Amino acid sequence: MRAQRATTLAASVVGAVVVALDGTVLTVAQPTLQRDLHASLTQVQWTSTGYLIAVSSLLVFAGRLGDRHGHRRMFALGMLGFGAASAGIAVAPDIGWVIGLRALQGAFGALLQPATLGMLRAAYPPERLGMPIALRTGAIALAAAAGPLVGGALVAPFGWRAVFFLNVAPALVMGVLVGCARAPEQRPSSRPPLDLLGAALLATALMCLVYALTAGADSGRPVMSAPALLGSAVAALMFVRHERRTTGPLLPPDVLGRPGVGPALALLVAASAAMLGAMFVSSYVLQDELGLDPLRTALRALPGPVAMVLAAPTAAVLMRRCGPRRTAGTAAALLGVGVLLLSRLSQALPALWTGMGFLLVGAGFGTVMVTATAVVVREASVTSAGVAGGLQQTALNIGPTVGVAVAGTLMTCTNAASGPTLAALACVSLLGVPPALRLPGRPETPVGTGEGSPAAG
Repeated sequence: MRAQRATTLAASVVGAVVVALDGTVLTVAQPTLQRDLHASLTQVQWTSTGYLIAVSSLLVFAGRLGDRHGHRRMFALGMLGFGAASAGIAVAPDIGWVIGLRALQGAFGALLQPATLGMLRAAYPPERLGMPIALRTGAIALAAAAGPLVGGALVAPFGWRAVFFLNVAPALVMGVLVGCARAPEQRPSSRPPLDLLGAALLATALMCLVYALTAGADSGRPVMSAPALLGSAVAALMFVRHERRTTGPLLPPDVLGRPGVGPALALLVAASAAMLGAMFVSSYVLQDELGLDPLRTALRALPGPVAMVLAAPTAAVLMRRCGPRRTAGTAAALLGVGVLLLSRLSQALPALWTGMGFLLVGAGFGTVMVTATAVVVREASVTSAGVAGGLQQTALNIGPTVGVAVAGTLMTCTNAASGPTLAALACVSLLGVPPALRLPGRPETPVGTGEGSPAAG
Protein backbone atom coordinates (compact mmCIF):
# COMPACT_ATOMS: atom_id res chain seq x y z
CA MET A 1 0.00 0.00 0.00
CA ARG A 2 2.81 2.42 0.89
CA ALA A 3 4.56 1.83 -2.46
CA GLN A 4 1.31 2.35 -4.35
CA ARG A 5 0.68 5.62 -2.54
CA ALA A 6 4.21 6.82 -3.29
CA THR A 7 3.75 6.01 -6.98
CA THR A 8 0.39 7.77 -7.04
CA LEU A 9 1.84 10.86 -5.36
CA ALA A 10 4.78 10.94 -7.79
CA ALA A 11 2.44 10.68 -10.78
CA SER A 12 0.18 13.43 -9.40
CA VAL A 13 3.12 15.76 -8.81
CA VAL A 14 4.72 15.15 -12.22
CA GLY A 15 1.42 15.64 -14.03
CA ALA A 16 0.71 18.90 -12.24
CA VAL A 17 4.28 20.16 -12.83
CA VAL A 18 4.23 19.38 -16.56
CA VAL A 19 1.06 21.44 -17.02
CA ALA A 20 2.26 24.32 -14.82
CA LEU A 21 5.68 24.47 -16.47
CA ASP A 22 4.12 24.43 -19.95
CA GLY A 23 2.11 27.56 -19.21
CA THR A 24 4.91 29.58 -17.62
CA VAL A 25 7.63 28.85 -20.19
CA LEU A 26 5.27 29.72 -23.06
CA THR A 27 4.94 33.32 -21.90
CA VAL A 28 8.69 33.76 -22.39
CA ALA A 29 8.65 32.07 -25.81
CA GLN A 30 5.70 33.94 -27.35
CA PRO A 31 7.61 36.97 -28.70
CA THR A 32 10.12 34.71 -30.49
CA LEU A 33 7.29 32.49 -31.76
CA GLN A 34 5.56 35.57 -33.21
CA ARG A 35 8.68 36.66 -35.10
CA ASP A 36 9.59 33.22 -36.42
CA LEU A 37 6.11 32.38 -37.69
CA HIS A 38 5.30 35.93 -38.88
CA ALA A 39 2.15 35.90 -36.75
CA SER A 40 0.00 38.77 -35.54
CA LEU A 41 -0.35 39.63 -31.87
CA THR A 42 -3.94 38.35 -31.92
CA GLN A 43 -2.82 34.99 -33.34
CA VAL A 44 -0.16 34.66 -30.65
CA GLN A 45 -2.74 35.46 -27.95
CA TRP A 46 -4.87 32.62 -29.32
CA THR A 47 -2.09 30.13 -28.57
CA SER A 48 -2.97 30.77 -24.92
CA THR A 49 -6.68 31.51 -25.33
CA GLY A 50 -7.37 28.35 -27.36
CA TYR A 51 -5.68 26.20 -24.73
CA LEU A 52 -7.53 27.92 -21.89
CA ILE A 53 -10.94 27.56 -23.53
CA ALA A 54 -10.39 23.85 -24.24
CA VAL A 55 -9.12 22.94 -20.80
CA SER A 56 -11.63 25.02 -18.82
CA SER A 57 -14.68 23.72 -20.69
CA LEU A 58 -13.75 20.04 -20.37
CA LEU A 59 -12.36 19.68 -16.84
CA VAL A 60 -15.55 18.60 -15.04
CA PHE A 61 -16.59 16.18 -17.79
CA ALA A 62 -13.07 14.72 -17.84
CA GLY A 63 -13.27 14.25 -14.07
CA ARG A 64 -16.53 12.34 -14.51
CA LEU A 65 -14.87 10.11 -17.10
CA GLY A 66 -12.24 9.32 -14.48
CA ASP A 67 -14.95 8.41 -11.97
CA ARG A 68 -16.43 5.99 -14.51
CA HIS A 69 -13.37 4.48 -16.15
CA GLY A 70 -10.54 4.97 -13.65
CA HIS A 71 -8.37 7.95 -12.85
CA ARG A 72 -5.16 6.13 -13.69
CA ARG A 73 -6.48 5.36 -17.16
CA MET A 74 -7.49 9.00 -17.75
CA PHE A 75 -4.18 10.23 -16.36
CA ALA A 76 -2.18 7.97 -18.68
CA LEU A 77 -4.26 8.97 -21.71
CA GLY A 78 -3.98 12.65 -20.80
CA MET A 79 -0.21 12.52 -20.29
CA LEU A 80 0.43 10.63 -23.52
CA GLY A 81 -1.80 12.99 -25.48
CA PHE A 82 -0.27 16.06 -23.85
CA GLY A 83 3.22 14.88 -24.73
CA ALA A 84 2.25 14.02 -28.32
CA ALA A 85 0.56 17.40 -28.80
CA SER A 86 3.66 19.14 -27.41
CA ALA A 87 5.82 17.31 -29.93
CA GLY A 88 3.44 18.34 -32.71
CA ILE A 89 3.60 22.00 -31.68
CA ALA A 90 7.39 21.85 -31.61
CA VAL A 91 7.48 20.92 -35.31
CA ALA A 92 4.42 22.95 -36.40
CA PRO A 93 4.97 24.72 -39.76
CA ASP A 94 2.78 27.78 -39.11
CA ILE A 95 0.76 29.61 -36.49
CA GLY A 96 -2.52 27.91 -37.46
CA TRP A 97 -1.10 24.51 -36.56
CA VAL A 98 0.22 25.90 -33.27
CA ILE A 99 -3.20 27.28 -32.29
CA GLY A 100 -5.02 24.05 -33.24
CA LEU A 101 -2.53 21.81 -31.45
CA ARG A 102 -2.59 24.04 -28.37
CA ALA A 103 -6.36 23.52 -28.19
CA LEU A 104 -5.81 19.76 -28.51
CA GLN A 105 -3.17 19.96 -25.81
CA GLY A 106 -5.75 21.70 -23.60
CA ALA A 107 -8.20 18.83 -24.14
CA PHE A 108 -5.61 16.28 -23.00
CA GLY A 109 -4.65 18.57 -20.12
CA ALA A 110 -8.30 18.48 -19.04
CA LEU A 111 -8.11 14.68 -18.90
CA LEU A 112 -5.03 14.52 -16.70
CA GLN A 113 -5.58 17.41 -14.27
CA PRO A 114 -8.66 16.11 -12.38
CA ALA A 115 -7.05 12.66 -12.40
CA THR A 116 -4.07 13.98 -10.42
CA LEU A 117 -6.46 14.80 -7.57
CA GLY A 118 -8.78 11.82 -8.11
CA MET A 119 -5.85 9.41 -7.76
CA LEU A 120 -4.82 11.05 -4.48
CA ARG A 121 -8.37 10.87 -3.10
CA ALA A 122 -8.56 7.18 -3.97
CA ALA A 123 -5.14 6.42 -2.46
CA TYR A 124 -5.31 8.38 0.82
CA PRO A 125 -7.99 8.58 3.55
CA PRO A 126 -9.53 12.06 3.94
CA GLU A 127 -7.69 12.91 7.15
CA ARG A 128 -4.31 12.27 5.46
CA LEU A 129 -4.91 14.20 2.23
CA GLY A 130 -3.47 17.50 3.47
CA MET A 131 0.24 16.74 3.05
CA PRO A 132 0.00 15.01 -0.39
CA ILE A 133 -1.97 18.00 -1.68
CA ALA A 134 0.59 20.32 -0.08
CA LEU A 135 3.47 18.54 -1.84
CA ARG A 136 1.59 18.80 -5.14
CA THR A 137 0.95 22.52 -4.56
CA GLY A 138 4.58 23.17 -3.64
CA ALA A 139 5.74 21.45 -6.81
CA ILE A 140 3.39 23.62 -8.89
CA ALA A 141 4.82 26.74 -7.23
CA LEU A 142 8.36 25.56 -7.94
CA ALA A 143 7.47 24.99 -11.59
CA ALA A 144 5.89 28.45 -11.78
CA ALA A 145 9.06 30.01 -10.36
CA ALA A 146 11.38 28.00 -12.60
CA GLY A 147 9.30 28.44 -15.76
CA PRO A 148 10.50 31.91 -16.83
CA LEU A 149 14.11 31.03 -16.02
CA VAL A 150 13.96 27.71 -17.89
CA GLY A 151 12.11 29.32 -20.78
CA GLY A 152 14.68 32.09 -21.08
CA ALA A 153 17.57 29.61 -20.94
CA LEU A 154 16.02 27.48 -23.71
CA VAL A 155 14.66 30.16 -26.05
CA ALA A 156 17.84 32.21 -26.30
CA PRO A 157 20.07 29.45 -27.79
CA PHE A 158 17.51 27.02 -29.25
CA GLY A 159 14.40 29.02 -30.14
CA TRP A 160 10.74 28.77 -29.08
CA ARG A 161 10.31 25.15 -30.23
CA ALA A 162 12.59 23.95 -27.43
CA VAL A 163 10.05 24.85 -24.73
CA PHE A 164 7.55 22.39 -26.20
CA PHE A 165 10.11 19.61 -26.61
CA LEU A 166 10.72 20.07 -22.87
CA ASN A 167 7.35 18.47 -22.08
CA VAL A 168 7.62 15.46 -24.35
CA ALA A 169 9.90 13.08 -22.44
CA PRO A 170 8.40 13.42 -18.91
CA ALA A 171 4.83 13.30 -20.24
CA LEU A 172 5.37 10.20 -22.37
CA VAL A 173 7.44 8.38 -19.74
CA MET A 174 5.01 9.00 -16.89
CA GLY A 175 2.03 8.22 -19.12
CA VAL A 176 3.50 4.85 -20.08
CA LEU A 177 4.52 4.01 -16.49
CA VAL A 178 1.08 4.78 -15.05
CA GLY A 179 -0.73 3.15 -17.97
CA CYS A 180 1.26 -0.08 -17.61
CA ALA A 181 1.16 -0.15 -13.79
CA ARG A 182 -0.55 -3.18 -12.30
CA ALA A 183 -1.75 -1.30 -9.23
CA PRO A 184 -5.42 -2.29 -8.82
CA GLU A 185 -8.17 0.30 -8.70
CA GLN A 186 -11.23 -0.71 -6.74
CA ARG A 187 -14.36 -0.08 -8.73
CA PRO A 188 -17.74 1.12 -7.50
CA SER A 189 -20.62 -1.35 -7.54
CA SER A 190 -22.20 0.62 -10.41
CA ARG A 191 -20.63 3.15 -12.76
CA PRO A 192 -21.66 6.77 -12.26
CA PRO A 193 -23.98 7.98 -15.04
CA LEU A 194 -22.53 10.03 -17.87
CA ASP A 195 -24.64 13.14 -18.34
CA LEU A 196 -23.73 14.14 -21.90
CA LEU A 197 -26.29 16.93 -22.22
CA GLY A 198 -25.24 18.42 -18.89
CA ALA A 199 -21.59 18.18 -19.92
CA ALA A 200 -22.32 19.96 -23.22
CA LEU A 201 -24.27 22.76 -21.52
CA LEU A 202 -21.59 23.29 -18.86
CA ALA A 203 -18.83 23.26 -21.48
CA THR A 204 -20.71 25.84 -23.54
CA ALA A 205 -21.22 28.10 -20.52
CA LEU A 206 -17.56 27.92 -19.52
CA MET A 207 -16.31 28.27 -23.09
CA CYS A 208 -18.35 31.44 -23.63
CA LEU A 209 -17.30 32.83 -20.25
CA VAL A 210 -13.58 32.29 -20.83
CA TYR A 211 -13.81 33.70 -24.34
CA ALA A 212 -15.69 36.77 -23.08
CA LEU A 213 -13.11 37.45 -20.37
CA THR A 214 -10.07 36.93 -22.58
CA ALA A 215 -11.53 38.85 -25.54
CA GLY A 216 -12.40 41.80 -23.34
CA ALA A 217 -8.95 41.86 -21.76
CA ASP A 218 -7.13 41.54 -25.12
CA SER A 219 -9.15 44.17 -26.95
CA GLY A 220 -9.59 46.55 -24.04
CA ARG A 221 -13.25 46.86 -25.03
CA PRO A 222 -15.57 44.91 -22.69
CA VAL A 223 -18.51 45.56 -25.05
CA MET A 224 -16.91 43.06 -27.45
CA SER A 225 -17.57 40.37 -24.83
CA ALA A 226 -21.27 41.07 -24.31
CA PRO A 227 -22.65 38.42 -26.74
CA ALA A 228 -20.37 35.76 -25.26
CA LEU A 229 -21.37 36.69 -21.71
CA LEU A 230 -25.03 36.47 -22.70
CA GLY A 231 -24.45 33.05 -24.25
CA SER A 232 -22.65 31.91 -21.09
CA ALA A 233 -25.54 33.05 -18.89
CA VAL A 234 -28.15 31.31 -21.07
CA ALA A 235 -26.17 28.05 -21.16
CA ALA A 236 -25.60 28.21 -17.40
CA LEU A 237 -29.32 28.64 -16.71
CA MET A 238 -30.14 25.74 -19.01
CA PHE A 239 -27.50 23.64 -17.25
CA VAL A 240 -28.95 24.38 -13.79
CA ARG A 241 -32.46 23.55 -14.98
CA HIS A 242 -31.27 20.31 -16.57
CA GLU A 243 -29.30 19.25 -13.48
CA ARG A 244 -32.35 19.70 -11.27
CA ARG A 245 -34.48 17.47 -13.50
CA THR A 246 -32.14 14.68 -14.56
CA THR A 247 -31.77 11.51 -12.51
CA GLY A 248 -28.02 11.25 -13.17
CA PRO A 249 -26.60 14.80 -12.92
CA LEU A 250 -23.05 15.70 -13.97
CA LEU A 251 -22.59 17.40 -10.58
CA PRO A 252 -23.94 14.88 -8.06
CA PRO A 253 -25.32 16.00 -4.70
CA ASP A 254 -22.45 14.33 -2.83
CA VAL A 255 -20.13 16.97 -4.34
CA LEU A 256 -21.95 20.31 -4.34
CA GLY A 257 -24.26 19.20 -1.53
CA ARG A 258 -21.41 19.12 0.98
CA PRO A 259 -21.37 22.30 3.07
CA GLY A 260 -17.72 23.25 2.53
CA VAL A 261 -17.40 22.69 -1.21
CA GLY A 262 -19.17 25.79 -2.56
CA PRO A 263 -17.31 28.22 -0.26
CA ALA A 264 -13.98 26.53 -1.02
CA LEU A 265 -14.53 26.93 -4.78
CA ALA A 266 -15.53 30.58 -4.35
CA LEU A 267 -12.40 31.15 -2.26
CA LEU A 268 -10.20 29.59 -4.96
CA VAL A 269 -11.70 31.82 -7.64
CA ALA A 270 -11.22 35.00 -5.58
CA ALA A 271 -7.69 34.16 -4.43
CA SER A 272 -6.42 33.03 -7.84
CA ALA A 273 -8.00 36.09 -9.50
CA ALA A 274 -6.22 38.41 -7.08
CA MET A 275 -2.89 36.59 -7.22
CA LEU A 276 -2.61 36.17 -11.03
CA GLY A 277 -4.04 39.62 -11.67
CA ALA A 278 -1.45 41.10 -9.30
CA MET A 279 1.36 39.18 -10.98
CA PHE A 280 0.19 40.44 -14.40
CA VAL A 281 0.15 44.07 -13.28
CA SER A 282 3.38 43.81 -11.28
CA SER A 283 5.24 42.36 -14.26
CA TYR A 284 4.01 45.27 -16.38
CA VAL A 285 5.16 47.81 -13.76
CA LEU A 286 8.57 46.25 -13.20
CA GLN A 287 9.37 46.00 -16.91
CA ASP A 288 7.58 48.90 -18.60
CA GLU A 289 7.65 51.50 -15.82
CA LEU A 290 10.77 50.61 -13.84
CA GLY A 291 12.81 49.34 -16.80
CA LEU A 292 13.77 45.86 -15.52
CA ASP A 293 14.48 43.08 -18.02
CA PRO A 294 12.49 39.78 -17.81
CA LEU A 295 15.19 37.99 -15.79
CA ARG A 296 15.48 40.76 -13.20
CA THR A 297 11.69 40.95 -13.05
CA ALA A 298 11.51 37.21 -12.30
CA LEU A 299 14.17 37.57 -9.60
CA ARG A 300 12.39 40.54 -8.01
CA ALA A 301 9.19 38.49 -7.81
CA LEU A 302 10.98 35.32 -6.62
CA PRO A 303 9.93 35.66 -2.94
CA GLY A 304 6.36 34.89 -4.06
CA PRO A 305 6.92 31.39 -5.48
CA VAL A 306 9.44 30.60 -2.73
CA ALA A 307 6.90 31.54 -0.06
CA MET A 308 4.26 29.47 -1.85
CA VAL A 309 6.54 26.41 -1.79
CA LEU A 310 7.19 26.85 1.94
CA ALA A 311 3.58 27.69 2.77
CA ALA A 312 2.16 24.51 1.21
CA PRO A 313 3.38 21.99 3.84
CA THR A 314 2.90 24.58 6.60
CA ALA A 315 -0.74 24.93 5.54
CA ALA A 316 -1.26 21.17 5.90
CA VAL A 317 -0.01 21.34 9.50
CA LEU A 318 -2.05 24.46 10.33
CA MET A 319 -5.17 22.90 8.85
CA ARG A 320 -4.86 19.90 11.17
CA ARG A 321 -4.29 22.09 14.23
CA CYS A 322 -6.51 25.11 13.59
CA GLY A 323 -9.01 23.85 11.04
CA PRO A 324 -9.62 25.03 7.47
CA ARG A 325 -11.71 28.06 8.50
CA ARG A 326 -9.07 29.91 10.50
CA THR A 327 -6.23 28.82 8.22
CA ALA A 328 -7.89 29.93 4.97
CA GLY A 329 -9.43 33.10 6.43
CA THR A 330 -6.07 34.35 7.71
CA ALA A 331 -4.37 33.40 4.43
CA ALA A 332 -6.93 35.28 2.31
CA ALA A 333 -6.38 38.40 4.43
CA LEU A 334 -2.58 38.07 4.09
CA LEU A 335 -2.95 37.75 0.32
CA GLY A 336 -4.97 40.99 0.25
CA VAL A 337 -2.35 42.81 2.35
CA GLY A 338 0.41 41.58 0.01
CA VAL A 339 -1.41 42.83 -3.09
CA LEU A 340 -2.03 46.16 -1.33
CA LEU A 341 1.70 46.50 -0.65
CA LEU A 342 2.43 45.87 -4.33
CA SER A 343 0.08 48.71 -5.26
CA ARG A 344 2.95 51.09 -4.42
CA LEU A 345 5.39 49.47 -6.86
CA SER A 346 5.26 52.35 -9.32
CA GLN A 347 6.17 54.81 -6.53
CA ALA A 348 9.68 53.37 -6.25
CA LEU A 349 8.79 51.10 -3.36
CA PRO A 350 11.99 49.94 -1.59
CA ALA A 351 13.17 46.46 -2.55
CA LEU A 352 12.55 45.17 0.98
CA TRP A 353 8.87 46.15 0.87
CA THR A 354 8.53 44.85 -2.68
CA GLY A 355 9.89 41.50 -1.55
CA MET A 356 7.55 41.53 1.44
CA GLY A 357 4.59 42.15 -0.84
CA PHE A 358 5.44 39.24 -3.12
CA LEU A 359 6.18 37.06 -0.07
CA LEU A 360 2.76 37.72 1.47
CA VAL A 361 1.04 37.09 -1.88
CA GLY A 362 2.83 33.75 -2.28
CA ALA A 363 2.32 32.62 1.30
CA GLY A 364 -1.35 33.63 1.30
CA PHE A 365 -2.17 32.02 -2.02
CA GLY A 366 -0.22 28.83 -1.29
CA THR A 367 -2.06 28.38 2.01
CA VAL A 368 -5.46 29.09 0.42
CA MET A 369 -4.80 26.67 -2.42
CA VAL A 370 -3.84 23.77 -0.12
CA THR A 371 -6.67 24.38 2.35
CA ALA A 372 -9.47 24.92 -0.16
CA THR A 373 -8.32 22.04 -2.38
CA ALA A 374 -8.22 19.67 0.59
CA VAL A 375 -11.77 20.67 1.56
CA VAL A 376 -13.11 20.18 -1.98
CA VAL A 377 -11.46 16.80 -2.54
CA ARG A 378 -11.92 15.20 0.86
CA GLU A 379 -15.55 16.33 1.20
CA ALA A 380 -16.46 14.37 -1.94
CA SER A 381 -17.02 10.63 -1.93
CA VAL A 382 -14.36 8.59 -3.67
CA THR A 383 -16.76 7.75 -6.50
CA SER A 384 -17.10 11.48 -7.28
CA ALA A 385 -13.47 12.46 -6.71
CA GLY A 386 -12.94 13.17 -10.40
CA VAL A 387 -15.81 15.66 -10.54
CA ALA A 388 -14.50 17.33 -7.38
CA GLY A 389 -11.03 17.57 -8.91
CA GLY A 390 -12.53 18.95 -12.11
CA LEU A 391 -14.39 21.65 -10.18
CA GLN A 392 -11.22 22.60 -8.28
CA GLN A 393 -9.23 22.88 -11.50
CA THR A 394 -12.04 24.85 -13.16
CA ALA A 395 -11.98 27.38 -10.32
CA LEU A 396 -8.21 27.73 -10.74
CA ASN A 397 -8.65 28.37 -14.47
CA ILE A 398 -11.58 30.80 -14.20
CA GLY A 399 -10.07 32.82 -11.34
CA PRO A 400 -6.86 33.91 -13.14
CA THR A 401 -8.86 34.69 -16.27
CA VAL A 402 -11.12 36.96 -14.21
CA GLY A 403 -8.13 38.58 -12.49
CA VAL A 404 -6.25 39.37 -15.69
CA ALA A 405 -9.47 40.59 -17.36
CA VAL A 406 -10.21 42.93 -14.43
CA ALA A 407 -6.64 44.24 -14.41
CA GLY A 408 -6.46 44.68 -18.18
CA THR A 409 -9.83 46.41 -18.33
CA LEU A 410 -9.02 48.82 -15.51
CA MET A 411 -5.64 49.75 -16.95
CA THR A 412 -6.83 50.03 -20.56
CA CYS A 413 -10.35 51.44 -20.44
CA THR A 414 -10.18 53.78 -17.48
CA ASN A 415 -6.52 54.77 -17.87
CA ALA A 416 -6.10 53.82 -14.23
CA ALA A 417 -2.57 53.66 -12.94
CA SER A 418 -1.20 50.38 -11.65
CA GLY A 419 -1.67 51.45 -8.02
CA PRO A 420 -5.48 51.74 -8.11
CA THR A 421 -5.66 48.57 -10.22
CA LEU A 422 -3.73 46.59 -7.63
CA ALA A 423 -5.81 48.12 -4.84
CA ALA A 424 -8.92 46.85 -6.65
CA LEU A 425 -7.35 43.38 -6.87
CA ALA A 426 -6.64 43.51 -3.13
CA CYS A 427 -10.39 44.02 -2.65
CA VAL A 428 -11.00 40.99 -4.90
CA SER A 429 -8.77 38.96 -2.58
CA LEU A 430 -10.72 40.12 0.47
CA LEU A 431 -13.91 38.87 -1.20
CA GLY A 432 -12.50 35.42 -0.39
CA VAL A 433 -12.64 36.02 3.37
CA PRO A 434 -16.44 35.48 3.80
CA PRO A 435 -16.42 32.09 1.99
CA ALA A 436 -13.27 31.14 3.93
CA LEU A 437 -15.20 31.72 7.16
CA ARG A 438 -17.81 29.21 5.97
CA LEU A 439 -15.30 26.37 5.76
CA PRO A 440 -15.24 23.66 8.45
CA GLY A 441 -14.09 25.02 11.79
CA ARG A 442 -11.98 22.01 12.69
CA PRO A 443 -10.67 18.93 10.84
CA GLU A 444 -13.46 16.49 10.21
CA THR A 445 -13.69 13.18 8.39
CA PRO A 446 -16.78 13.24 6.16
CA VAL A 447 -19.30 10.51 6.81
CA GLY A 448 -19.06 7.68 4.33
CA THR A 449 -15.77 8.79 2.77
CA GLY A 450 -13.23 6.90 4.85
CA GLU A 451 -10.80 4.26 3.67
CA GLY A 452 -13.52 1.70 3.49
CA SER A 453 -15.24 3.50 0.64
CA PRO A 454 -14.84 2.00 -2.82
CA ALA A 455 -12.27 3.72 -4.96
CA ALA A 456 -13.16 5.31 -8.23
CA GLY A 457 -12.90 3.13 -11.26
